[in-house]
Amino acid sequence: MTSSHLASFARTSSEAPAVAITARACSDEVARIRSAIGSLGRRAGLDADRRADVALVVSEACANAVIHAYADREPDVLRVTADITPEGLEIVIADAGRGMAPRSDSPGLGLGLPLMASLTSALELRMVEGGGTEIWMVFATHEPGADPAWAVAG
Repeated sequence: MTSSHLASFARTSSEAPAVAITARACSDEVARIRSAIGSLGRRAGLDADRRADVALVVSEACANAVIHAYADREPDVLRVTADITPEGLEIVIADAGRGMAPRSDSPGLGLGLPLMASLTSALELRMVEGGGTEIWMVFATHEPGADPAWAVAG
């Protein structure tokens, strides 16, 4: 991947992200990914309602990759990284699929992206050079103006 948030996300710290999963883009992996990120959300101090929002958004983003990214071929990889940053719980979900494009045979109603946008503090979708889609999202873990140092301390 070239200039993408996944690449820049990995460089924000000299340490590896708290969660780094590379899995096959299949529905069997979504629960494992959701669980790993949910545990990190708990460590970040998110309450149960906010962790439920995270779980829903992560599930939706992963499901989009499972259903849409590899529609014309065998499923490939799904890369997920997550960490606690000064901005909050930062998550990147990326695939190496066909990229975002309308599908007349889509089984969904097209509500996933608006839902994700409404539940995140920040959301960006990017087409990855060479193929694929990357979804970068942040769930704020502090109020504006609060000192976020506690989030990265431990």
